[in-house]
Amino acid sequence: MPVSNNRCGRWRDHRQVIDGIIHRLGTGVQWRELPERFGPWKTVHKRHLLWSADGTWEMLLQHVEARADADGGLDWNVKIISSARAHHPAAPAGGGGAAGEALGRSRGGLTTKIHVVAEGRCRPLTLLITPGQRADCAQFELVMYKIRVPRKGIGRPRRTPDSVGADKAYSNRKIRTYLRKRGIRHAIPEKTDHKAARLRRGSRGGRPPGFDKDRYKDRNTLERAIGKLKQFRAVAARYDKRGYVYLGTVTAAALLIWLRS
Repeated sequence: MPVSNNRCGRWRDHRQVIDGIIHRLGTGVQWRELPERFGPWKTVHKRHLLWSADGTWEMLLQHVEARADADGGLDWNVKIISSARAHHPAAPAGGGGAAGEALGRSRGGLTTKIHVVAEGRCRPLTLLITPGQRADCAQFELVMYKIRVPRKGIGRPRRTPDSVGADKAYSNRKIRTYLRKRGIRHAIPEKTDHKAARLRRGSRGGRPPGFDKDRYKDRNTLERAIGKLKQFRAVAARYDKRGYVYLGTVTAAALLIWLRS
């Protein structure tokens, strides 16, 4: 864990502060409503903001992933899914700056989409947030690029999974080309309209994309992974105004999922 920089006095005990952050993750309560047993709410709040900004939560998540990988407990048959939700307190004052804070507008109002790469045991591997109206397939390469699991000892971090599973939202030629160039197997079903267009072209339509039905049967990993994240109220309904703080909230929840497993 980070230590004090000796410029702000002695830090309050990490355990007490993290307990306060965990309480807020699970309940979604306002920071100022934290019970007194967690210490001053401003201390807990500022510590969470600091760790969200400087990458501490992400560093800790990579640490537990590296330990699991070194022990053979990380399943590299990953799945990709996204989910969108926000809450009106997350709206910026005056309505401006929403796009810069990963807030988008749709029929349901303000939304933030969480893009998750989950390993085979339903634990989040990498996370990315975007405005809710952004297409899933447009974020595929960005969220794949964030895969980075350090190795224990000598060696570069691992960035390439054994296989990738996803639903039809990620079914296009660009994504399949991306995976083929990197030697990554995939289980992504072909869209109905894409199939119909290919058949209409006859021999010019080319061969159907490869699809492993047996590996696609475990697609419930997608729903289970996002379901675990949404058990945390502060994740299921975004209350954080700043995008980087909400990403820190989601990352802290992912870290808890790993530790509890």
